[in-house]
Amino acid sequence: MAFPEKEKVPDTLEDSALFSAQEPMAQVLAGREVVSAGEQETETLACTPLAPAHSLWTTDARSSVKLRIDEGCQEEPITVHQMFKASVEKYGNLHALASKRNNKWEKITFLEYYQFCRRAAKSFIKLGLERFHGVAILGFNSAEWFFSAVGAIMAGGVMTGIYATNSPEACQYVASDSKANIIVVENQKQLDKILQIQDRLPHLKAIVQYSGRLQQKVSNLYSWDEFLELGLDVSDKQLDDIISSQSANQCCILIYTSGTTGKPKGVMLSHDNITWTANRASRVGDMQPADTKQESIVSYLPLSHIAAQIYDLWAGIQWGELVYFAQPDALKGSLITTLREVCPTSHMGVPRVWEKMMEKIKQGISQCGYVKKKLMTWAMSVSLEANRGCMLKDDEKPFLLSLVDSLVLQKLRAELGLGCCQKFFSGAAPIGSETVQFFLGLNIHLYEAYGMSESTGPHFMSGPNAYKLPSCGKVVPGCRYKTANVDSEGTGEICFWGRNIFMGFLNMEDKTREALDEDGWLHSGDLGRIDEEGFLYITGRMKELIITAGGENVAPVPIEDAVKRELPIISNAMLIGDKRKFLSMLLTLKCCGDADTMEPTEELSVEAVEFCRQLGSQATKVSEIVEGRDKEVQRAVQKGIDRVNSAAISNAQRIQKWTILRKDFSVSGGELGPTMKLRRPVVIETYNKVIESLYQEVSCS
Repeated sequence: MAFPEKEKVPDTLEDSALFSAQEPMAQVLAGREVVSAGEQETETLACTPLAPAHSLWTTDARSSVKLRIDEGCQEEPITVHQMFKASVEKYGNLHALASKRNNKWEKITFLEYYQFCRRAAKSFIKLGLERFHGVAILGFNSAEWFFSAVGAIMAGGVMTGIYATNSPEACQYVASDSKANIIVVENQKQLDKILQIQDRLPHLKAIVQYSGRLQQKVSNLYSWDEFLELGLDVSDKQLDDIISSQSANQCCILIYTSGTTGKPKGVMLSHDNITWTANRASRVGDMQPADTKQESIVSYLPLSHIAAQIYDLWAGIQWGELVYFAQPDALKGSLITTLREVCPTSHMGVPRVWEKMMEKIKQGISQCGYVKKKLMTWAMSVSLEANRGCMLKDDEKPFLLSLVDSLVLQKLRAELGLGCCQKFFSGAAPIGSETVQFFLGLNIHLYEAYGMSESTGPHFMSGPNAYKLPSCGKVVPGCRYKTANVDSEGTGEICFWGRNIFMGFLNMEDKTREALDEDGWLHSGDLGRIDEEGFLYITGRMKELIITAGGENVAPVPIEDAVKRELPIISNAMLIGDKRKFLSMLLTLKCCGDADTMEPTEELSVEAVEFCRQLGSQATKVSEIVEGRDKEVQRAVQKGIDRVNSAAISNAQRIQKWTILRKDFSVSGGELGPTMKLRRPVVIETYNKVIESLYQEVSCS
């Protein structure tokens, strides 16, 4: 990749100073409309003018919104470009991005990163990108993905990621809804999807391919190098005029929800949503600015999801982090190889990634000799108990833990590529307690984050100073929360307020009004409770809540998690029972995945085989167990279900019937979303006949 000519970086940042925490609010409020929760009067803020706004929400990408500036979040609103310029001034000569080419890591500095983004922006302008129209990016994480994302915003467009696993039809929906003028694709595979649907994209002007050679000549299709050349005659002034016309309360990003309960919704995020959240949320996780200690991370989760985008891209710019890009087959097995090479200081995974790491360690331990296996098991039990004790008593870690950590556990963490890692985050979906407990045994605290695309990612976070199991941590400083329709046990719907709350759903007024109440509070749809210390515990999702034929409300997730804890052979468990006379459950077994397609195979995982051996079963394949073929496994599963049922608070919450499916759930099968979340409506539709058979047989007493 050839570097562009050096562009002059301004010596100072216009309008980028933060308000002093000690400065009286009355002195800084002047010039802009802002609103506080529950207040109708408006006040104004000085400094960079915001675009005129009359409401906290909109459904038009061209419109602007009022900002929720309270006393707890007085920072001056800034644009993405202002945030980037500030980082270039502070960290310009530090390495920012690292890409592996020809088995060698190639790095560029923050100054070079900024220049590439400007160059991409000029090329987008040359291609005719219209203000507030989309630039859609379809492909795996890369430096070019970052350049395209930031460049699209600099050029006045609205950036949106498209999941690399999307079908052509799903791509068409996002590209059409966002009025995409330009689509940036990774390779021929992704290009083929767009070529199939381009006739149905009236706003599309060009396609850019950033990896691999172009295999065909198509009108308005450009290679990455050709694309960068396009904007060479676009002047700095033309670009700077567009940048300076941007306001922090205008839309710059669209995040599309997975669409598990209908059409995907385009979540409109403003500059302020992004810059404020990148600043505030990272502090809770103790991410350090590069002038204190440069953090290094590995980018591999889908950037079309808000969790990865905030963590990898925007917080990376905010704090001057060094971002290494994993290989496209990261989730097929190469991630740990990259982690071992890079040794990041911080790592984020979705629950399924942490589960896979757990399975890898368990597999490695099972293959050790007797003495080594005993040593590792003992060391992990010491770590687990010590970490539990420290949490309960708030004591310092005992000497024995320090000893086993240095002699045993450090080596196990190094096997995962996490030997130098000090911060471990889990997000995008709830994580099981078994996984959390396992990693405590490795002396790893998984910091769980809870939020939504509509809250620009995290609204509650765990961290070194906010850690209590099994909570999701405390509210991000500057954000607010409340619980609505609270029951006798203190459980209610979690509602959000803060600078991170989205602008609205693109072109969906009814859905926006459903999500935001009249006072501007975002209703999450999640049920939870807050303890006396401010820690949040999520108990379920309102839409997932099962209401039996007898009128009993049942939260499925706690029961499903309990089954998985009792039965290590179970991969996925899904409770059924809405409008039914009793509860039943669909189960899948842990099995190996195809190395190329990631499709679940017939072969049981090492952990599942070990479970069978302990029962006296010789099963090694799923087909040897399903339909009651293996009586030992069937009896063991029933005993596990019985143990879960014994803890049920009522007979209506007991699992009366269950069945093991022939195949595990997967992204490609549609049962799991891109972040491995269970897509319940899809499962119910796919396995409708199986479910009906559970209720057609003789009823249970």
